[in-house]
Amino acid sequence: MSDGILIDRFLEMMAAERGASRNTLAAYKRDLEQAAERVRGSLGEAGADDLRALMAGYASLAASSAARKLSALRQFFAFLLDEGERADNPALDIARPATRRPLPRILTHDDVERLFAQAGEEAAGEAPPAQAVRMLLLLELLYGSGLRASELVSLPRRAASGGREFLIIRGKGDKERLVPLSERTREGIDRWLPLVADGSPWLFPSGKAHLSRVRLFQMLRELAARAGIDPTAISPHVLRHAFATHLLEGGADLRALQLMLGHADIATTEIYTHVDSRRLVELVNRRHPLARMK
Repeated sequence: MSDGILIDRFLEMMAAERGASRNTLAAYKRDLEQAAERVRGSLGEAGADDLRALMAGYASLAASSAARKLSALRQFFAFLLDEGERADNPALDIARPATRRPLPRILTHDDVERLFAQAGEEAAGEAPPAQAVRMLLLLELLYGSGLRASELVSLPRRAASGGREFLIIRGKGDKERLVPLSERTREGIDRWLPLVADGSPWLFPSGKAHLSRVRLFQMLRELAARAGIDPTAISPHVLRHAFATHLLEGGADLRALQLMLGHADIATTEIYTHVDSRRLVELVNRRHPLARMK
């Protein structure tokens, strides 16, 4: 059977059984087709030595990129093994490139307080501008619920109806999760809903569609500038990191944090334990009695 047919069958399985997103499927397709072009002979019949030679050709790539390509190969050959097309998975014999996950940028508690103070001041009063009410709610949902930018801007209007204490979010891989809403956020929703255009299916409409991620990014940076914070330090993803890091600092359970963030693998969530550990090291260096001894 040709490599092209095997790759197509693998992608169909990933879409149907694992709910892989369109972007994930495109990345797998690209990596596997590239491997099929570079490997000696057929990719479906390649052995461990063939794959080692293939991975050696990726030596100039970043470790994270090479690791992603190896992951695609491992899953592809695992599929062939399950389907009876092979009796082994040769990719398991290939050492994973060493990667170092970068620590996410985060905001301090003071930075967050300044952002909220500015947004709250602009949305105060009996008849504040609709844009200010919207901005405050967007900020509440980013920092208070840890939503991804794409999840936030595409929230349907019905998701926030009925005084719910949770949002049902459809995230990566079309997987659903429950995200808690704070009392502050529910109050913000109650203020914003009457200002949403009648008939709009979106909680944050813009023209004929919903607010774009690019516009959300711009609005956050504009707010940061007005609050006296370096705009380049702010983004929707930075606020999501702040949500996770500050929850963990406050004693949140790592598994609960994984569920709230919608991470498929808890290893992704564990990056925040490193952030917290860094904070503890800084605390020891600054506050421990030995730090004051000469």
